[in-house]
Amino acid sequence: MTISMYQASVPVFLKMLDNLAVFLDKGEAFAAAKKIDPPVLLGYRLVPDMLNLTRQVQIASDHAKRATARLAGIEPPVYEDNEASFADLKARINKTVAFVKSVKPEQIDGSEDREIKLKVGGVDKTLTGQTYLLHNALPNFFFHTTTAYAILRHCGVDVGKKDFIG
Repeated sequence: MTISMYQASVPVFLKMLDNLAVFLDKGEAFAAAKKIDPPVLLGYRLVPDMLNLTRQVQIASDHAKRATARLAGIEPPVYEDNEASFADLKARINKTVAFVKSVKPEQIDGSEDREIKLKVGGVDKTLTGQTYLLHNALPNFFFHTTTAYAILRHCGVDVGKKDFIG
């Protein structure tokens, strides 16, 4: 049995976006319990040259919606990147989930050889749908999701592998 492009993308994005929302719930509860100003936690980064928690969540969301749209051959929604609270970030995740769920399997299946044009590091690239999904979209999505998890874990939030895997 083969796996379809839809099966390799949409369910993966949806599951991990749900898990990301759980991380944020735990982060918000942690901040309240420890009397940490939420913007401090949202602005935390692992090292000075790395993006903060808020940007990690925004970028994970972007990869999920853009990959889904590109594979379906449609325009992705554009978000303003103005989230300033845990509630704002969870609302962004919810918008992303709603968009990803709106795309039907028949829009994505068969996109293995579809030309996907994008900029990578300021350079125009053209990839096949399969190469884009497996070597760009999914790795980037998991990188930013994992980094959001790692920031929260590093700050002392009680998240573990079970939360990450779901």
